[in-house]
Amino acid sequence: MKKVSLFIAALISIALLTVACQKSGENVIKVGVIAELTGSIPAVGASCKNAALLAVKEINDAGGIDLGGKKYKIELAVEDSAAKSDQAAAVAQKLITQNKVVAIVGPNSSGNAIPASEIAETMKVPLITPWSTEPKTTLDKNGKPKQYVFRACFTDIFEGQALGKFASETLKKQRAAVLHDVGSDVLKSQAELFRTSFEAAGGKIVAFETYTSGDKDFSAQLTKIHDANPDIIFLPSYYTDVPLQVQQAYRLGIKVPFLGSDAWSTPELIKMCGKDCEGFYFMNHYSPETRNPMTKKFADAYKAMHGSVPDDIAALTYDSFGLLVKALKSAGKAEPQAIRDALAAITEYKGVTGEMQFQPGSGDPRKGAVIMQIKDGKFVWFADTQP
Repeated sequence: MKKVSLFIAALISIALLTVACQKSGENVIKVGVIAELTGSIPAVGASCKNAALLAVKEINDAGGIDLGGKKYKIELAVEDSAAKSDQAAAVAQKLITQNKVVAIVGPNSSGNAIPASEIAETMKVPLITPWSTEPKTTLDKNGKPKQYVFRACFTDIFEGQALGKFASETLKKQRAAVLHDVGSDVLKSQAELFRTSFEAAGGKIVAFETYTSGDKDFSAQLTKIHDANPDIIFLPSYYTDVPLQVQQAYRLGIKVPFLGSDAWSTPELIKMCGKDCEGFYFMNHYSPETRNPMTKKFADAYKAMHGSVPDDIAALTYDSFGLLVKALKSAGKAEPQAIRDALAAITEYKGVTGEMQFQPGSGDPRKGAVIMQIKDGKFVWFADTQP
């Protein structure tokens, strides 16, 4: 982590020396996108990029954005973070100093979003992360809100509380075990907040086990969990790790259900896990099954363009562009400071993932979530949950 911080500090020093006045080309507004196109979670990056392409196509096909009586088209500059923190910081610096973007959408994973947000904050260019739930993403080292960083999703604080309450009160579970990646701040945060919430609701945590990113053998941790005799296991792992962990649990004779966080939300999970994950629950940012006409319109357009049903990352990316467009129209000019001020002035936004309410001085929206169940090889809506 120290090496990453030093790397970011070096990038900031270089950027401050080289950054020029932020000016878009004639009739063009340059917007950056940072997505995890390669690396450990490529499905996340693909959904982000696809939704960004759809949002920009719709904006440009409609004639662009009217700023001061003049129409501007959006020009995207897409960069790959490769799901690496140092690369996320590097491409954020590149987008600002070389591409001269006036705003950035992404990255998505908190491990990427936090270092990228530090670059954006220092360079005073607004950044909206679609999917990063880690509270530190929008907070500086002193725990105060960053001024140029916003998000379109709920935070781990809400998620951990809601999942702990759901396990205890809705599923009626009394003994929970937890297995999480100790090297991921966001997954560690989700695990700890779940523990606090579950215990507050009257439940007991009988095992709290950890692993490290890249591990393939979880038998030692799962054996301890088996011996602790839980009636549910909270598994805040990314979709790429869940199938192997569940399969190893079955081989050890563990038969209790698993509960996941929004890190499960990519449909690739079903392809990789199959029937092993049947019946399990997880928290998600939206459901394409909603009756909200705005959401249905988005889902239909996304499917027509990309041939698949949009997941939560796609929906949140689309909402991130919605927030950006609202800010641009309010600002009346495509300048980073004006866009930032307009974003900070938004108090309410109705998007495809639901209604967001922003409190003054915070880039974090207050919004609800959904509980999904894996049923018949699909993600199926089970319940809504509100802050």
